[in-house]
Amino acid sequence: MKLIIDCQYFAPVISWQFSTKYSNIVFDVYDRYQKVSFRNRMVVMGGNGPILLSVPLIDGREQRRPMKDVRIAGEQDWQSQHFKTLKSCYNRSPWFQFFEHELAALYEKKFEWLLDWNLTCWQWAAAKLGGDFTMELTTEYQENYDPAEWLDLRNKVMPQTINQQYPDPVRYAQVFEDRFGFVPNCSILDLLFCEGKNARVLLSKA
Repeated sequence: MKLIIDCQYFAPVISWQFSTKYSNIVFDVYDRYQKVSFRNRMVVMGGNGPILLSVPLIDGREQRRPMKDVRIAGEQDWQSQHFKTLKSCYNRSPWFQFFEHELAALYEKKFEWLLDWNLTCWQWAAAKLGGDFTMELTTEYQENYDPAEWLDLRNKVMPQTINQQYPDPVRYAQVFEDRFGFVPNCSILDLLFCEGKNARVLLSKA
């Protein structure tokens, strides 16, 4: 079995919950960009509640071009802002400092294309989780895949419906849980910062 999914920005935990169960992950890069998706946004936990971090795009979210052709609006210093937010939110979490220097270097790299940035994020997170799987890109658009051979999650992990569609998320001790209770399906970074090397074990058991 293979998994096909849209390429997301430090994808939510549920995407990784599926990904760690497949040896082949295929990213659909010919699918039309969908606004209000995790392709250019992630959710992290802050002292005042969940925070949405969005990558600014040329032509904004109204574009209808394939994911492979979506460009980042480079004039905004979004990478510095996102990393500062991560540090502010997670500096006291058990594992943030373990990952801090690598992430700082990652956020200093410049990317023109959203796909390249997202792939870098997937590869970084996969390395930290110890995932034993391959990542591939589609070479053309295909509307339907044989469900006997594929799990098709394209546009099925969306901000508006994620908690209703996947009501049984991986649970772990979360920052600020004492204030807001457990907030499911934050970015994979939330799980890594809170659980570190145990993150893969939790995903595998889910």
